[in-house]
Amino acid sequence: MMTSENWQQAVTDLLVELVRRPSVTPDDAGCQQLMAERLEPLGFVCESMPFGDVTNLWARRGSDGPVLCFAGHTDVVPPGPLEQWDTDPFEPTMKDDVLYGRGAADMKASLAAMIVAIERYLAATPEPVGSIALLITSDEEGRARDGTLKVMQALTDRGEHIDWCVIGEPSSHAELGDMVRIGRRGSLSGMLTVRGIQGHVAYPQLADNPIRRFAPVLAELHSVEWDNGNDFFPPTSFQVVNVQAGVGAPNVTPGELSARFNFRYCTVWHHEELRSKVHSIFDLHEIDYELDWHLSGEPFLTDPGVLIDAVAASVEEHTGRSPELSTGGGTSDGRFISPAGVDVVELGPINASIHKVNEHVRIADVHTLTLMYQRIMERLLDPPSD
Repeated sequence: MMTSENWQQAVTDLLVELVRRPSVTPDDAGCQQLMAERLEPLGFVCESMPFGDVTNLWARRGSDGPVLCFAGHTDVVPPGPLEQWDTDPFEPTMKDDVLYGRGAADMKASLAAMIVAIERYLAATPEPVGSIALLITSDEEGRARDGTLKVMQALTDRGEHIDWCVIGEPSSHAELGDMVRIGRRGSLSGMLTVRGIQGHVAYPQLADNPIRRFAPVLAELHSVEWDNGNDFFPPTSFQVVNVQAGVGAPNVTPGELSARFNFRYCTVWHHEELRSKVHSIFDLHEIDYELDWHLSGEPFLTDPGVLIDAVAASVEEHTGRSPELSTGGGTSDGRFISPAGVDVVELGPINASIHKVNEHVRIADVHTLTLMYQRIMERLLDPPSD
């Protein structure tokens, strides 16, 4: 078994190697191969599952249930303007026990912690009950169509089932483990076109201004109380993210308006019901419109039970704090895993610097996260005592 000193260095070294690889979506840049090389000597069967230009890794040790899966992504968002960074975003830099680099917090710290936690766990428990798996994609930060979604479809088609899934998304807010995600809101986007008749502003009777047509509909959409949320989710949110119209002249009304809006919705709604409600509002007004929809994911929620208990107890054991169980934030790949009947939680580093310049993670937190992941395995997969 690794000693108390060298396992910590192993986590740090692996994190550095992962951050050094410029795996901007959908490029994996060899991260998954690096992980597979650590897993195969432990008895994992590592399967590369590419779809399109996306690289996915499905690694499993054991053939029996229950199956505990660690999930995550190797892809990162672009670093943005390099001159705004204090250091090279793909040359990991350590300052005062903090590692700086793109992907350090989102989510290569979790990936390094998962690998070393598994190494430590199997050294102590070589014959756990059930199976350990990893589902890793390079398509979480991008279109998310050829990553976890496709892997889950493939696993379902061949009869493989996951019981519990821990996703390494940076779920913590101010301190490591202060928040654990047990679900996420759904995300539904509408792409709207309103058609009118272009004309001179001085002759409105000869034109049909789509802005005027859309304005009362927009006001009504904003005034609707969609729901009050529930015990686990805040109320549904409606937000317009873009409105475009005009021909570039101050004396011409446009002939067409385009807009995009988004709902972040709770389990009160199914996406088809929400779409129907929106169309009913449009149809009450005299408006010539076309509305296309994009569903990023339905809301999901993991009910209280064995997985949440194991995660919460592991956090409390290593931090002394009881985590808040939250469904906030944006979407995650949990939306593709949960529908297969999987209990899903998200536990990872502090999220304050993700997607920003000078992204960073505390090395001490990465070490503690490793111990949390190991303790989760012990609680769920350890053989019963005689």
